[in-house]
Amino acid sequence: MTRPQPDARHAYPQFVPLTTRWMDNDVYGHLNNVVYYSLFDTAVNRLLIEAGALDIHAGGVIGLVVETHCNFFESLAFPQKIDAGVRVAHQGRSSVRYEIGLFAEGSDLCAARGHFVHVYVDRDSRRPVTELPPAYLQALKALTP
Repeated sequence: MTRPQPDARHAYPQFVPLTTRWMDNDVYGHLNNVVYYSLFDTAVNRLLIEAGALDIHAGGVIGLVVETHCNFFESLAFPQKIDAGVRVAHQGRSSVRYEIGLFAEGSDLCAARGHFVHVYVDRDSRRPVTELPPAYLQALKALTP
């Protein structure tokens, strides 16, 4: 098994600027591991909202996270600005695997790289959609290398 390596910025087609908060640090002086997952989720959902695909309040289709993973390469901490690189690694009929790299401001290599899989479901029934709506397909194109 080969050891994971950090990605360079050019591996991601879109970026979302994020900021850390005082409460994100843990007693060891760096971001707690759960914060990385929150940053992943924030970056992807922000891009989908800005693209007009995701309506968190009234949209008929929502994404449920069914799988997550993260590799840590170096610490991030408050106060630090972060650029979250986002790409689509796989797109299925009702699911998408997003890969996210978290970069310290000015760094060419990610401090953490992770993924999560969204299964897109009908908001009311919570059953997978038969196909992703056109607005999602358009938004995903911009995230596919």
